[in-house]
Amino acid sequence: QVQLVESGGGLVQPGGSLRLSCAASGIVFSLYTMGWYRQALGKQRELVAYITSGGSTNYADSVKGRFTISRDNVKNTVYLQMNSLKPEDTAVYYCKAYFNGRDYWGQGTQVTVSS
Repeated sequence: QVQLVESGGGLVQPGGSLRLSCAASGIVFSLYTMGWYRQALGKQRELVAYITSGGSTNYADSVKGRFTISRDNVKNTVYLQMNSLKPEDTAVYYCKAYFNGRDYWGQGTQVTVSS
């Protein structure tokens, strides 16, 4: 049974930082491209960042220079370090694993940026 469990969300003031984690089980983690997506209230889900099995990364323009995605293939975990947070970063953040036509989603973690 595949499970992706996100953690690390919460309430933070503008300019603050959070680190999200997504722990995976039931997959050969090292083979999967791992992505972080977010969905704000009333908006469509959008890609934030992804990291390939080889470690290549890609970011949405809106988070470049502020967010960093990384992975630990020993701990089967992907991280999203979020710095200089803005109110517009407020959303539910989801982890996704995909490989060879298969994809799996986590349940999401809420990030709220507000003073």
